[in-house]
Amino acid sequence: MTFQPLDEPIRSRRNHWVNQIATHAAMRPGHVAFRFKGVDTTWKQLHERSERFADALSRRGVGFGDRVLILALNYTEYIEAVMGINALGAIAVPVNFRLTPPEVAYIVADSGAKAIVTDTVLQPLAVGVAGQAAGLDTVVVINGKSGEGVLGYDDVLAEPGEPHAPLDIPEDTPSLIMYTSGTTGTPKGAVLTHANMNSQALTCIRALNVTSDSIGFCTSPLFHIAGLGSLTPAFLLGSETVLHPLGAFDATEFLDAVEAEQATTAFCVPAQWQLICEEPTVKQRKLALKGLSWGAAPASDSVLRAMADCFPDAFNVAVFGQTEMSPITCVLDGQDALRKLGSVGKVIPTIQARVVDDEMHDVAPGEIGEIVYRGPTLMQGYWNKPEATAEAFHGGWFHSGDLVRQDDEGFVYVVDRKKDMIISGGENIYCAEVENVLFAHPKIHEAAVVGRKHEKWGEVPVAVVALMPGVDELTLEDLEPFLNESLARYKHPKHLVIVPELPRNASGKVVKVELRDRYSA
Repeated sequence: MTFQPLDEPIRSRRNHWVNQIATHAAMRPGHVAFRFKGVDTTWKQLHERSERFADALSRRGVGFGDRVLILALNYTEYIEAVMGINALGAIAVPVNFRLTPPEVAYIVADSGAKAIVTDTVLQPLAVGVAGQAAGLDTVVVINGKSGEGVLGYDDVLAEPGEPHAPLDIPEDTPSLIMYTSGTTGTPKGAVLTHANMNSQALTCIRALNVTSDSIGFCTSPLFHIAGLGSLTPAFLLGSETVLHPLGAFDATEFLDAVEAEQATTAFCVPAQWQLICEEPTVKQRKLALKGLSWGAAPASDSVLRAMADCFPDAFNVAVFGQTEMSPITCVLDGQDALRKLGSVGKVIPTIQARVVDDEMHDVAPGEIGEIVYRGPTLMQGYWNKPEATAEAFHGGWFHSGDLVRQDDEGFVYVVDRKKDMIISGGENIYCAEVENVLFAHPKIHEAAVVGRKHEKWGEVPVAVVALMPGVDELTLEDLEPFLNESLARYKHPKHLVIVPELPRNASGKVVKVELRDRYSA
């Protein structure tokens, strides 16, 4: 017996967040999907608005495989835009809004974006970059109005016109390109598929005990994989998420919102949890928090004990990973946090991991090696960078760049990073990128950047420089205007050390270990 399948059943059985939203729109249309600043968006509204945004992009020539940048703060419209882009089989490219114009321009050129979604705050940056980019002629502004060179987001949703043709989008279709800072001074775009994000959803559901009745509280910026990645369980299960506005973190405002919304799960970096636990009214609050999670930086035993004291009825987990893995690779349950202080937890059961030496031989428990991965959350590769992709996948495994040791129970401890990365306040800072900028300063002869431990931010960059002959003095204040031209402020060195020359080995390479020993404390 043979039959000809209909298109719609084939499309509907694809398991990705575009279809998941359509399912919830059909089955629970009036249920709240997202709440932002007290305004509810139901699953039906989310589906309809994202489809109308897809229609608007389609009428402007965006189609399967095209890239659309998103340069904006957190809004529900950000999520609608991602879903609308993906409904066309196009790829969303979230961009860190802290980047400078040259940094954003590089991502625009590298991705070959055909459009940018921005907001009124970042509109000048987006318009300036778009004006210099070939082939980028559509700028849509959230909360903005249509005018010279730009389109208002609500205006394009309201415009008449033909809807886009429904598409069958396989799960291995790229959904996102997430740019990570590059060790050579240029960022790399990790290509993440719908299947990657769906696997991430299962990881979060298991690790954080998310159910369809959960109310998530998202404080992470949506340009970060921790932001969009944390929303994947909601898309799969149809649960509710409160999207918190971005800005300077205020523990009282956080607790006010979590209490008012009766949120059940929340993720913060350890520095934020420390501020929350120090808030005078924290123990008097009527909170519904059942799950606390943290990551992006190590948590001290004092912070972990404070969290247990302030939230005795909530389970507490740490998550660890990287953008290329969508991102979670290891989870540390709260019951093990103090017993295994300093560990990032155990490898999640849905991926494979090994700790290997430079020849890809497994090292013994307790010995240091690089942790490498395989699994359904692994990216397709780096956009437009076949050599970097081949290097990252050398030997048939993804090389994380993290040097770790694993104990007899399987708990992983990060020892160092091959890629020389600093994590400051949850943001990745690659030393080579900062060094490349410092090298260009007319008063600097040579420079190296290392991380220094910081109580609030985890780590901050320290610049160790030798000055040009005849130059006697240089201060951080002198450097600021120069650095502002090329580097986001969170990448700026927070300390400057002047030395006669940098220590080098017999091959002429800077001995970073010696610099860390001297200046990281």
